[in-house]
Amino acid sequence: MTSSDMTDHDVAGPDSGSGTDSSSGTDGVRITPLAERPELTGRLYEIDEDWPAFIAHDLAASALLHRVPEDFPHYCVVATEGARVIARGFSVPFDAREPGREEAPDQGWDRVLTWAHTDRRLGRPGTVASALEITVDRAHLGRGLSYRMLEAMRAAVRGQGHRTLLAPVRPTAKHLRPGLPMADYIRELRPDGLPADPWLRVHIRAGGTVEKVAPASMTVSASLDQWREWTGLPFDRAGDVRVPGALVPVHCDPAHGRAVYVEPNVWVRHRLRGQDG
Repeated sequence: MTSSDMTDHDVAGPDSGSGTDSSSGTDGVRITPLAERPELTGRLYEIDEDWPAFIAHDLAASALLHRVPEDFPHYCVVATEGARVIARGFSVPFDAREPGREEAPDQGWDRVLTWAHTDRRLGRPGTVASALEITVDRAHLGRGLSYRMLEAMRAAVRGQGHRTLLAPVRPTAKHLRPGLPMADYIRELRPDGLPADPWLRVHIRAGGTVEKVAPASMTVSASLDQWREWTGLPFDRAGDVRVPGALVPVHCDPAHGRAVYVEPNVWVRHRLRGQDG
C-alpha cells in the first residue's frame, strides 16, 4: 500500500474521533467513506495517477482490486474538491483466525486481498482490516492529502468496530535503491528517529508501528514482450533488471521467455483508539 503523494509526508497530527464523519478542510477538500457517497464508485479511477505500469498486472490485483469499492465501501475513502475526485483509499476486512492464517502474512498485499474476498463469499466476519492503497491525483500532490486520507481510512475502519488497521506499506523511496534488502532499508532512520522513507514516516507519525517485512507481497510474472511494453527496456539478458518504479530488480529469464517481479512490502500496525482513548 502506498501513496502517490510523495511531497507532503512530514505532515503530522493526532489520531482522534471514533466514527466515519465527513471531513471537509478549509481548502475545500471533502474526505468521506465511500459508503456515504456511493455515486462516486464509478469515478474512483478518474484520478491522474503515477503507479508503475506493471503493478496493475499483479494477478490478485487484476482479478480482485476493482471489486473492492463495491464489495467493501465502508472500508474505502474518497476525497473530492468540488465535483472532481482527487484521491482514493481502499482497505478490506479479513478473518485472521482461520487455520493457516495470520494477521501479517509473508505474502502481504496479495494474500489479504484474496482472504478478504474469500471471507465475504463465505460470510465470515473480519477480525482485522488491512489497507490496500492510497492514491492522490498528480495535480494535488504536496497538499498533505496522503496523511489526511490515511487518517480518514483509520476512522472508517474504526467505525466498523475494528481496533487494528494493518498496512502492507510500499515505501515510496525504495525504488531509488532496488539493490538494498528491504530489512536493511527500513532500519534507516533520520536524526529525529523517524524512518528515512517518506511514506513509512507518515504511517509512524499517524500512530503505526513497523512489524516486519512481507517478502512476497506482490508478484508480477509475464512474458518478456509484456515487460518490454510496460518498461521500454530490452529484457534480452538473463539476470536481474533494474526497472523504474520497482522496489527490487526484476528477474529476467530469456531461456523461458519470462520475467518475474516479487515485491517486498513492510507490515505496519495501527492500533486504533475510540473517543474514550
